[in-house]
Amino acid sequence: MHRVSVAVGASGYDITIGDGALAALPDVLARHCPAVRYAIIADSTVAGLYGEVVRAAVATVGPCDFFTFPAGEWNKTRAQWETLTDAMGAAGTGRDGAVITLGGGVTGDLGGFVASTYRRGIPYVQLPTSLLAMVDSAIGGKTGVDTPQGKNLVGAFHQPRAVIADVAFLRTLPAPHVRAGLAEAVKHGAIADAALFHRIGALHTAILDGRPEALEEIVAQSVGIKARVVGRDPLEGGARAILNFGHTVGHALETVSGYALLHGEALAIGMVVEATLGTAMGITREGTAAALRDSLQALDLPTTMPDTTPADLLAVMAHDKKARGGTVKFALLKEIGQAAQSPDREWTFSAPPELVENVLTH
Repeated sequence: MHRVSVAVGASGYDITIGDGALAALPDVLARHCPAVRYAIIADSTVAGLYGEVVRAAVATVGPCDFFTFPAGEWNKTRAQWETLTDAMGAAGTGRDGAVITLGGGVTGDLGGFVASTYRRGIPYVQLPTSLLAMVDSAIGGKTGVDTPQGKNLVGAFHQPRAVIADVAFLRTLPAPHVRAGLAEAVKHGAIADAALFHRIGALHTAILDGRPEALEEIVAQSVGIKARVVGRDPLEGGARAILNFGHTVGHALETVSGYALLHGEALAIGMVVEATLGTAMGITREGTAAALRDSLQALDLPTTMPDTTPADLLAVMAHDKKARGGTVKFALLKEIGQAAQSPDREWTFSAPPELVENVLTH
């Protein structure tokens, strides 16, 4: 087992990582998230796979109800938030209740948003079941839902009481989703740890084969980076922006594709595009985009722009949550292993629209 602490708030919280880590759930709930009644939230796919085993574990601590919603990013909406909160109200979940999110990034974001707003906020615990959620979205307290204008445009910061990342869940994760999760781990290496960036390349066969020791190593190292960044900047007022490398373009690609692209697939393309943009601006070292492209292609992730128009992407980027004063902002690299900071100590950069359009076109 690995344990990584996130130092936020009065006491912070721990992420428990390991093959079989789910066994720690009753103790974690009793110690860190006691409640009169628990509300387990999962999508329709994960509920069928792991719903009963998690329900049984939670029931050893206290009464629980199970709530599901249809699987898919396109269901991370205000309508599903309304359905879930109404169902919890009908079931009698009170201010002394707590939420348990069981699933990937969509479930964690949506279920976390339910927890952040239900009865003006109740505690929650994250049980991520996808690699992407384990290394990234389950940590840091960013919750929210999508709108027609883009991803995560309605949400709140609400830190979990604990996160349990059981890599055994990944045995049922489809291979494209494992590769998509690795894109976030590559991003963590690219912004903060060149050794991790290269280690993923060395271990990618073992990871894709589902070897627990390789998965635990990469999850733990990636989580460690995310935890340090979040601990320094829990509300994304400064350095936490580096975690958005690749996401300005990536989120726009997801939206324009109607979420046909997985988040990690869109992120992979976004990282290459934004490294190319950074190089064109004289911020990112020459060869960085090529290094990213090689690493991501070795993981069988896409690295070239799909058939879409720059105008459509730019329109979505204008609504990106990182935009300020109508200006699109990008988190950029200095080189592999180091995020770029501007001379005025900002962690995001504006780029000339014509240069962004040119990079998107080529």
